[in-house]
Amino acid sequence: MRIDVVLPCLNEAAALPWVLGRMPHGFHPIVVDNGSADGSAKIAAELGATVVSEPRTGFGAACHAGLAAATSDVVCFMDADASLDPEQLPRVSRPVMAGEADLVLGRRVRRPGASWPAHARLGNAVLARRLRRRTGARLRDLGPMRACRRVALLRLGIVDRRFGYPLEMVLRAAAARWRIAEVDVDYLPRDGRSKVTGTVRGTLRAVHDMRRVMAREDGTQDVST
Repeated sequence: MRIDVVLPCLNEAAALPWVLGRMPHGFHPIVVDNGSADGSAKIAAELGATVVSEPRTGFGAACHAGLAAATSDVVCFMDADASLDPEQLPRVSRPVMAGEADLVLGRRVRRPGASWPAHARLGNAVLARRLRRRTGARLRDLGPMRACRRVALLRLGIVDRRFGYPLEMVLRAAAARWRIAEVDVDYLPRDGRSKVTGTVRGTLRAVHDMRRVMAREDGTQDVST
């Protein structure tokens, strides 16, 4: 059975050969180019990935475009920056394939040399604690490597197209009474600095988007904002 893997991509030319070269058998990469200027799309295509162009900027926009292009029953998501090892995708997708969980997130375990600034770790820990209290799911990380069933995910109707997309996925999955699980995955030294957690500004932008999602799901903010 083939599993499509959605990889949002913005200027990841240096990382893509390693990432795509470690894609396990049966896992097919869908690289969503979100405005790269370094030839990422060309490299991904030459390495056998399906390439989707998403002109609308935003992490969620790229994720949704990849999801719309996927055709497999189970889909995975992961970053394209080499901070996560594609060879560990089977451990994330296995509980979904076995019918033991509906959504599985990879909890990042930092390995030597991996860059995960203190401000980003703190923000992630606070968010995970809020999610545990709100949803009851035993999550310690809002990890970007995850797996679920494609049609069910589309039916959740996720509307965020920025950095709130991963959070909204968990909130809507919990509201739909999905079984949400977590498995450990390695967090590795990535290629270059993260576009989100690599700077305080990037982290604050992500926090703002996630607060907006929280408010919208609480019914205190209009969906169109």
